[in-house]
Amino acid sequence: MENIYFLMIIALAVLAAVDLVVGVSNDAVNFLNSAIGSKAITPKNIMIIASVGVLIGAVTSSGMMEVARKGIFVPSQFYFNEIMYIFMAVMITDILLLDIFNTLGMPTSTTVSIVFELLGAAVTMSLVKISKNDNQSIADIWSYINHEKAVLIIFGILLSVVIAFTVGAIVQFFSRVVYTFRLDQKKSYVNAIFGGLAITSITYFIFVKGLKGTPFYGDIEHLIDGNTLEILLIGAVVWSLISQLLISLFKVNILKVIIGVGTFSLAMAFSGNDLVNFVGVPIAAWNSFETWAASGVPDTEFSMGFLAKKVPANPMLLILAGTIMVITLWFSKKAKKVIETGVNLSRQGDGHEKFQPNPVSRGVVRFGILINNGFNFLIPKSTQSYINTRFERPVIHLSKEKSIEVPAFDMIRASINLVVAGILISVGTSLKLPLSTTYVTFMVAMGTSLADRAWGRESAVYRIAGVLSVIGGWFLTALVAFTFAAIVAFLINLGGPVMVAVLLLVVLLLMGKNYINHSKKEKELAAKKIIRKDNINSINGVINESTGHIVQVLNRVQKLYNNVVVNLADQNLDKLKKNDKHVTKLNEEIEQLRNDVFYFIKSLEKSSVEASQFYIMVLGYLEDISQSISYISKVSYKHVNNNHKPLNKEQIKDLKFIMKGLEDVLQEIIQILESHEFENISTTIEKKQTLLDNVSDSIEKQINRIRTVETSAKNTTLHLSIIMESKDLVNALINLSELYSDITAGIEK
Repeated sequence: MENIYFLMIIALAVLAAVDLVVGVSNDAVNFLNSAIGSKAITPKNIMIIASVGVLIGAVTSSGMMEVARKGIFVPSQFYFNEIMYIFMAVMITDILLLDIFNTLGMPTSTTVSIVFELLGAAVTMSLVKISKNDNQSIADIWSYINHEKAVLIIFGILLSVVIAFTVGAIVQFFSRVVYTFRLDQKKSYVNAIFGGLAITSITYFIFVKGLKGTPFYGDIEHLIDGNTLEILLIGAVVWSLISQLLISLFKVNILKVIIGVGTFSLAMAFSGNDLVNFVGVPIAAWNSFETWAASGVPDTEFSMGFLAKKVPANPMLLILAGTIMVITLWFSKKAKKVIETGVNLSRQGDGHEKFQPNPVSRGVVRFGILINNGFNFLIPKSTQSYINTRFERPVIHLSKEKSIEVPAFDMIRASINLVVAGILISVGTSLKLPLSTTYVTFMVAMGTSLADRAWGRESAVYRIAGVLSVIGGWFLTALVAFTFAAIVAFLINLGGPVMVAVLLLVVLLLMGKNYINHSKKEKELAAKKIIRKDNINSINGVINESTGHIVQVLNRVQKLYNNVVVNLADQNLDKLKKNDKHVTKLNEEIEQLRNDVFYFIKSLEKSSVEASQFYIMVLGYLEDISQSISYISKVSYKHVNNNHKPLNKEQIKDLKFIMKGLEDVLQEIIQILESHEFENISTTIEKKQTLLDNVSDSIEKQINRIRTVETSAKNTTLHLSIIMESKDLVNALINLSELYSDITAGIEK
């Protein structure tokens, strides 16, 4: 039996390493968003600063390990085998849950996930124990569960979301009124005072949140406790003077210093406090195994009451965990995707919106407009005018190359994000509220972006939909974590070590599948970008950049059309449905390009009017093509899904004949685009006419069949619809080819 538990310990260690990877990929958003979004520091230096913070935080994190031992359940109520089942259930659930969120690019809270996983697994084991004891009822579950802690955590979640958003918005509003968007015009003493206050807040945050509860804190505790106000006042004066010296003598941009120090502090706090979410359970399991193995008591009789005692973690294990976290920071693609979500939702400028509006976001925007109108009615016009002047952004004319490098928001907002988040987490810690660093940092960023007027009428409905999606994901995390951990614990209790092995295999397969799907999706997204705007500065640039991607679209159209005809002939509903989903994706991609026309034209050089017109026309023909293939796919799927009579052999023969002709035309167009031999378009036009003649023949045959043998109105409608839409598809393809031919001929002249 001891060997089995030792193997479980090894499995937990491996799970801990994997959990560190998926956890850091999710939580990197907490401390990297502000620095990356503002581009105040080079990406390499940002990563170096964050890496140092993570390593130091890991070494000082041992004081936070107690949540896995006694924070959620009462350890003395469980035996060793039950505790091991709880720990295995928690780790298996945590890895799968965080990996799913990372794959979706959604930030969630590792604190909430681990707490509710512990709660779910502990509740299951408690119910199992109660069911075996005739002297206990369901009401006795509170003797097993530390329910007060769970309620406090839920309260902390709700409180942190509201307070972080509100405080972030208020502080950002007044900061912008003071600073405006013209940062270079402020007096040096204003920057020095701002730097002094900000750095004081951040350094106090480092000591309170980063070191409190660690072995190192005891040496300085007497200097900090009870002297908070004095420390803050002295720190503000000292750091203000240092900031003034740096600005005056060394011409240092103090905002960059604030962002650098703030990034370090949040990275340190994340590692020092959230490390427990990844390795706390395995370390508690190892301590449990060591104590049980030395006792000689059977696993089903050994009480785990010793877990209530404080046991410091092994420093080497913490250093190893920190190293894994740092490596993940540098190489995780999923971390970049999660960071991108946070930056996009808070960026100052317009651009591609990741989230689609919904009724709730529309309602919130309308309510916000009403509130704004109310304030406009109450606030004097002169005050409104003054405030509006403070929020006016200077018009900066940048070259196309420079405009691509514009930050998502400026350094004032980045500094406020870091300072406010640090202060709120420090206050929460001093009040012993279990605030989530993810919730606080994300909601502060959302609040500052709202106050900074980053959510205008053009983007508010999308941004709010995104924020609501993320917040919904947070609460969904709690529900899913609790439920899945409870189910997994129940399965492990039923199957024992064999079930553990099965579940570990499931974890391996699902994570492998997620990784493959994520990599495949990233490659597809890269391949489907019809035009990369950063490669274009003229009409020739549009032609050269677009042709290769147009070829990819045409290949997809050919495949989609062929699939419709073949699957319609076979009456294969599943494949028709799958094909229709691919058609929908194509439509969405082209629709997004249409939505980005404004930004594309704005990114071109002023002399590239012809390139803009050409691009718009290309999109128009692509839209015609996508609408045709979309209609063909949908009517075919609908026909089969409604169990209508299949097309007869003659009708299928006609469609396959047209399919072959369309394939020949498409292949010629693709060859012309790939070789840029647009003068050969005349040959393709001749093939087009032949294909259209075949379409007319098919229509005539169908009319004759209607008069003689055809008895199905649905069949006739479907057959004629596909034929007529195929005709429109061919015309759109030829028009696209002729557009390229005409534009290149005009350039040569």
